[in-house]
Amino acid sequence: MIGRLTGRLDHKAQDHVLLDVNGVGYVVQCSERTLAALPPVKSPVSLWTELLVREDLMQLFGFLTVQEREWHRLLTSVQGIGAKGSLAILGTLGSEGVARAIALGDANAVKAAPGVGPKIAQRVVNELQGKAPAMMLIEADDPILEIDAHLSTAPEPDAPRGSPRLVASRKSSASAEALSALTNLGYAPVDASRAVAEAADDAKDTASLIRAALKLLAPKD
Repeated sequence: MIGRLTGRLDHKAQDHVLLDVNGVGYVVQCSERTLAALPPVKSPVSLWTELLVREDLMQLFGFLTVQEREWHRLLTSVQGIGAKGSLAILGTLGSEGVARAIALGDANAVKAAPGVGPKIAQRVVNELQGKAPAMMLIEADDPILEIDAHLSTAPEPDAPRGSPRLVASRKSSASAEALSALTNLGYAPVDASRAVAEAADDAKDTASLIRAALKLLAPKD
């Protein structure tokens, strides 16, 4: 099993990249969102990967974070969602958006992905909603910056402060911390994850996210 590749980005195409790892070129399928977030060609990069093996086919799929890869695994476990459908959903929503949509039971958000119909979208939400809390506890990392630090002698900052990728990483960490705090307080994981997902857009940090989620979880008069 190939779980992660680290090397030089030699080529970007519409739906895949060519990654040179010690002289061996690996073709890795990626979502549009992942492709857009990658650094320029010839830059060092690291991708978490999932290998699909069939009788007549072997394909590698690449992801920026472990969280994204784990969502891919869950999405492809749903009947009617293959690897292409999973990449379409992740490319449309991102791993944070997938977690939010499923925690909130928002099948319409899932349906926004190309090629995903309403019945399949509802099935995704129904089958994975109970798994959303555990997935939200996986904090997002930033492997591109990590690999820059290891492989480049004088790396240029790939993602400045305030970039969408670093903002998403901080949001994921805050969501994971808030969800952990709420479950430690005794709230059911599914209820806690739904409240965190609903409050995440307006919260500035972990503390404000917890306060906002607690308000949503408070008994209604």
